[in-house]
Amino acid sequence: MSSNTNSNQERDTFTDSVVSNETTTDNDAAVNDAVTNDSVVNDTVTNDTIVNDAVNNDAAANDTSDSVNPADAETSKKKKKKKREKPQVIPMWKIILLLVSMLVVSLLTSLIFWALSTWDEINMDEVLWHLKTSLKGTQQEIIDGAVKVAVLGMAAIFIPALIILLKTRKRGKTGRIVYHSFQCLTVIVLIVGLVVGYHGFNINNLIKSHFVYSSFIEQEYVDPGSVKITFPEKKRNLIFIYMESMELTFMDEINGGAFDENVIPELTTLARENESFSGNKDILNGGISLPCTVWTMGAVFGSTCGLPLKTPLGQNGMSAKDDFFPGIINMGDILEKEGYRNVLVMGSDAEFGGCKHYFESHGNFEIHDYVYAKDTGLIPPNYLVWWGYEDEKLFEFAKGDLTELAAGDQPFQLVIQTMDTHFEDGHTCRLCDDKFGDNVYANVMNCSSRMVSSFVKWIQDQDFYENTTIIITGDHPTMDKDFCENVPDDYQRKVFTCIINPAVTPANPDAARTYSTIDLFPTTIASLGATIEGERLGLGTNLFSKKETLIEEYGQKNVEKGINRGSKLMERMFNGIYSSPSKKVNNSNDDK
Repeated sequence: MSSNTNSNQERDTFTDSVVSNETTTDNDAAVNDAVTNDSVVNDTVTNDTIVNDAVNNDAAANDTSDSVNPADAETSKKKKKKKREKPQVIPMWKIILLLVSMLVVSLLTSLIFWALSTWDEINMDEVLWHLKTSLKGTQQEIIDGAVKVAVLGMAAIFIPALIILLKTRKRGKTGRIVYHSFQCLTVIVLIVGLVVGYHGFNINNLIKSHFVYSSFIEQEYVDPGSVKITFPEKKRNLIFIYMESMELTFMDEINGGAFDENVIPELTTLARENESFSGNKDILNGGISLPCTVWTMGAVFGSTCGLPLKTPLGQNGMSAKDDFFPGIINMGDILEKEGYRNVLVMGSDAEFGGCKHYFESHGNFEIHDYVYAKDTGLIPPNYLVWWGYEDEKLFEFAKGDLTELAAGDQPFQLVIQTMDTHFEDGHTCRLCDDKFGDNVYANVMNCSSRMVSSFVKWIQDQDFYENTTIIITGDHPTMDKDFCENVPDDYQRKVFTCIINPAVTPANPDAARTYSTIDLFPTTIASLGATIEGERLGLGTNLFSKKETLIEEYGQKNVEKGINRGSKLMERMFNGIYSSPSKKVNNSNDDK
């Protein structure tokens, strides 16, 4: 019993120990868990403390920031904003637009300065005329000169602008400053060009000529179809020589010129021995070029129909029309009606300035020009000297034409236009010498004087001369920039004028006439022995008569003023609305 009891006690003791150990273990685990939890809590608290400290630090920083000077803060903000912003870029389309504008302005301005430095005087009516008509046949040197100046002028502005603008367009404020600077430069160049052009091209006269009207031309115009013109039974031949840019001015003062030394002594002799309407004065006389007759086509038009070559603004060129001033009657029309064969000989392309169109429209002229010479084998196909071929050849070809014309059974008119003396400085051919040293243009003028004199002598040796009248005239004053720079401003420049072997003599041989190239129209008709009712044709007066010219009657300034105003009559003539009375009769007969 006792041993069972002990055994039971030992077993109970062991059980209690195990229980106690398990209890202790559980308690220790619980304690450890509690310690762990406390650590987590402590960590959390620590983290919260750090966060709170950071918040407190930020708050402190904010408090410190709030205490900074507001101006400094604003500056700091701007600096930060500036760092964040990208530089403003100028759009490429604006750059392109500006560059195109600069090209146009530099081209316009360059051509204005080129023209004013090339021509002595520029008439806008001439410029507009050539823009409306054919420029075919223009001397290549003139085209090359214009192109060279235009290219250089554009390049001088465009290339630097292109480089600078492309380099600075992305540089923000700097780019904008550069861009606006070039805008201002473009405007300044344009204004300078327009102001210089306005005065240099005499735009004021152009405005008056087309927008301020006068009845002067309407009141004074005598339509050749409204008066009786009677030719002799035996018709007289006519040789009409237009000498390019030839002036009376080039003679010496004792002969009526403005030069110290006579550049054209041979022509001077011809004028003294024949008719220039100088009367009993010791000095020679010549025709005044009125407005709209100061370039070749204007001069030819004025001396053959008695009108200034005025065309309305905005109208098509004559080459685009069926006829050239279709309603008027000129010298070619009159002579064609009288049975004349009309021929034009010139060493340049007659297309230039509408010359061919004019002569074909009035008088049914045969055109023997530069193109004709190539087509007929007179010169090689690729031959080109000056404007076509030189005057030396021109007079040789004219001799052949005259020989053929004289062999026919018709009276004839041969019109000759020279070209060697065209500005700038003319063409020096093999016949020219250096009598005037380095003055090339004087040498060319002198050469032309000798050639024409020699040609006249040849004509006088021909059988047909007895029944032939020769008229020699400068077409207009020279446009050479510096040839007449020493001529006094008060000297009246006139073109060379000489009538050889006319059928009549002046009614008052002692009277020196004051006349213009427009007066050559009726004067030429009269020189052939024809009588003119009223002694007036167009605006011109027969200088062989006693009737006053418009300049003698009204004064040169008043005549120029009247011509420099708009004319409704000229507009109707240009557009074909006006028709001469005799043309109305002819058209009526044609309809029948």
